[in-house]
Amino acid sequence: MTSGEELIADKGVVAVLGAGSWGTTFAKVLADAALASGAERSIRIWGRRDEVVDQINAEHRNTQYLKDIALPDSITASTDVAEVLAGAGIVILAVPAQSLRLQLRKWKPLVASGAVVVSLMKGLELGTDSRMSEVISEELDIPQERVAVVSGPNLAMEIARQEPTASVVACSDEATAASFALYCTAPYFRPYTSNDVVGVEIGGIVKNVIALAVGICEGKQMGDNTKASVITRGLAETSRLALALGGEARTMAGLAGLGDLVATCSSPLSRNHTAGRLLGEGLTLEQVTEHMTQTAEGIKSGYAVYELAGKLGVDMPITAAVVAVLEGKLSVDELGPRLLARSLKSEGDY
Repeated sequence: MTSGEELIADKGVVAVLGAGSWGTTFAKVLADAALASGAERSIRIWGRRDEVVDQINAEHRNTQYLKDIALPDSITASTDVAEVLAGAGIVILAVPAQSLRLQLRKWKPLVASGAVVVSLMKGLELGTDSRMSEVISEELDIPQERVAVVSGPNLAMEIARQEPTASVVACSDEATAASFALYCTAPYFRPYTSNDVVGVEIGGIVKNVIALAVGICEGKQMGDNTKASVITRGLAETSRLALALGGEARTMAGLAGLGDLVATCSSPLSRNHTAGRLLGEGLTLEQVTEHMTQTAEGIKSGYAVYELAGKLGVDMPITAAVVAVLEGKLSVDELGPRLLARSLKSEGDY
């Protein structure tokens, strides 16, 4: 076995930090993957709320986020993060992006030496403009070779219902990516691999901001031409930023780029699409935040994306317009004309 394969193949205890829809769903994916391969695996979820944890343990359900979806018996839950992390060879992180750094500082002494850490998060840290894999590596003091990212068109509820889905596991170490991809392959969940961590993460970050724009268009009852135009030019914006940071163009054409963007911008299951639609219907940002049961990462990460683009000199007019709406500098009625506000040029000219 290569080092990456050795790192993951024998890991029988998995800690999933975050009991929201995606954290719980991915725990189910890992449990179903083990069942399909005949492996023995203990999967522990850490959650903040007693009622969620108690229901997972007693009823094998998380109705707060996944309605009536049944969870495998190999999944348990606790509000005690030390109990969840004890002996875990793989640590899955599924918490709000803006709280990650402070949480990792508390959790660092509890993370097992040699553990592989996997990010399910799609956000950019305010203030530092750091991607989640960078925050993980910095705060846990572990090499990038032990940090992986999972991203793609992964709407949690559809995966929990076992609807066929593809995804991407990205890591700078290809053997680690390949080994974890095998580890999380379930009959309905097919991961591909990539070593373009920058491109995979940027695709997952910027698509949330573009989904806000598309949601606003829908809330304003704009047509499919408008939404398709915003999605397509949103992909161009995402690509410009990814390339400026050293990402690869082919990643933007794949599952973590175009695939994730289309799913997030098109589905009512998308939190960011829903938040944008509510803004377009006339709700204030405060009302939208109160309405949402889970974090719409694009609302906070949008500021960080816009700031990073400015530092790099990357033109992102859709992102700029969305941030202006979030800051109250632009009304949703004024947003439409601004979404495609770029000087005339060849479409292929990034």
